[in-house]
Amino acid sequence: MTFKFPLAIALSATLLQVYSAAQAEERREERGRANPPVRPAPPRFQEHPPGAHPHGPIVRPHPIRVMSPRVVKRGEHQWRHWEHAEFSRPIYYWNWAVIRSISCIAEDSYGDQYPVTEDSFSGFGLVNMTTVEDDALDRCYAESGGDQSCYLATCSHF
Repeated sequence: MTFKFPLAIALSATLLQVYSAAQAEERREERGRANPPVRPAPPRFQEHPPGAHPHGPIVRPHPIRVMSPRVVKRGEHQWRHWEHAEFSRPIYYWNWAVIRSISCIAEDSYGDQYPVTEDSFSGFGLVNMTTVEDDALDRCYAESGGDQSCYLATCSHF
């Protein structure tokens, strides 16, 4: 008697599944006989416009104010160092032997830009770029009133 009840439940469940499967198959066949929905023709193929970003730049234009540039003597820091979050720093493939000055620009959330320029020296290289980049970020943070969203926009040389 102990095996009759679970056996009856298992048999009932199996019969219910078989019945449901048969009903679903029957409905599927009925739908198949009716006219299938009409699919529209695909649009005519059109090539993409030429260029890397044919629809405009990735960063949309926004209003920018550029603050007056500040020239920093090598080794001097005019702004208190901002303990910003770590970020991936760019790698510059420049001819370091001909560089005389480095200029980096940091930008805050309002679009204000803070350029900092530093004279380079013989032997100035990629390892020294961190100080110039940090000076631009420090200036942005100090002069924007502590805007946490300051980021390094660009660096160039001349």
